[in-house]
Amino acid sequence: MGALAWLTPRRRSATPRSVLAGEAAAEAARKAEREAELEAEREAERAAKRRGERPEGAEEGPEEPEFPVVGDTSAAAFFDLDNTVMQGASIFHFGRGLYKRKFFDTRALARFAWQQTYFRLVGSENPEHMADVRASALSIVAGHRVSELMEIGEEIYDEYMASRIWPGTRALAQAHLDAGQKVWLVTAAPVETATIIARRLGLTGALGTVAESVNGVYTGRLVGEPLHGPAKAEAVRALAEAEGLELARCAAYSDSANDIPMLSLVGYPYAINPDSALRSHARENGWRLRDYRTGRKAAKVGIPAAAGVGALAGGAAAAVALQRRRR
Repeated sequence: MGALAWLTPRRRSATPRSVLAGEAAAEAARKAEREAELEAEREAERAAKRRGERPEGAEEGPEEPEFPVVGDTSAAAFFDLDNTVMQGASIFHFGRGLYKRKFFDTRALARFAWQQTYFRLVGSENPEHMADVRASALSIVAGHRVSELMEIGEEIYDEYMASRIWPGTRALAQAHLDAGQKVWLVTAAPVETATIIARRLGLTGALGTVAESVNGVYTGRLVGEPLHGPAKAEAVRALAEAEGLELARCAAYSDSANDIPMLSLVGYPYAINPDSALRSHARENGWRLRDYRTGRKAAKVGIPAAAGVGALAGGAAAAVALQRRRR
C-alpha cells in the first residue's frame, strides 16, 4: 500500500481470527495474573515468616474519588498502551533494545526508526503499517526463547520505556487500583512486553498479541492475528466474561480511532491524547477527553477527581528518538 493509504483510518469488523486473537490474549492475561497472584501470596507468606507475623491485607486510602466507585469489583479498567500510557510505540523502543544487543543490523533499525517516525507524526495505528511492524518483530524473535526475551524486556523497560510513561494516564490507572479494581493493558504489542510494563506499573496484567511458541521457542507465527482494532474488543469481552465483570460499569482508555470497538463496549470510554478521528467521535458521543501532550486540558467531560494528578507533568511530546550508534 502507498503512503497515502497509511493515512486513511479503516473500520474493520471482527473476523474469526480476531476472535481467536482476542480469546488467546484473554487466556494469556488470566494465566499471567494467576501466576502473579500466586507469587504475591508466596512472597507475603515469606515476608510474614521473616517478621514472625501473619500477612495483612492492604490498607484502604482515607479518601474516595467520585469515580471510579470504591469497592465496585464488578468494574475494571482497560488501557491502550502506545500513545495512551506511553509516549510513542513500545515495539520501537523494544527494537532499539534488541539492536543494542545485536539482534539485528542497522538496516532493520532504520526500518524501525521510520515506523516510529510515522507513528509519532500521524498519531494513529494503520492496519498496513501495523502489519509491517509485526512482520519486522516476528522475523527478529523467531528461534529465540521466550524466557530470553522476557529477561531482555525487563532491561529494555528500564533503558527506554520507564521515562516515557504519561504521568496523567498513570494517575488515571492508579485511581482504579485505589478503588480496588483491576487494571489491564490492552495492546497490539507482544503480550510479553505488555506484561512487563503492566507489572512495572503495578497494574493487574496485560492483554497483547500472542506469538506462537513451541517448547518455549518462538516460531515466528502468531496465534490468530495482532490484538488490534476489533480483536481488542473481543479480548476485553472474553476477559470480562471470564472475570465476571459488568462492561457497563467498566472504563476504557485509548488515543486511537482504531479502538472505538473497545471503547464502545464499556460504560466509561475515555479518549486520551486522541487522534483527530477519535477526538471527533468522542465529542459527538459525549465521551470523556484528556490530552497530556501539551499540558492543556482537553474538553473536560466527567473526568474523575483523581485524573488531574500529574496531568501537567505530562509535558510536550518528545522529539522522534532515533537510535544513536554506539561503538
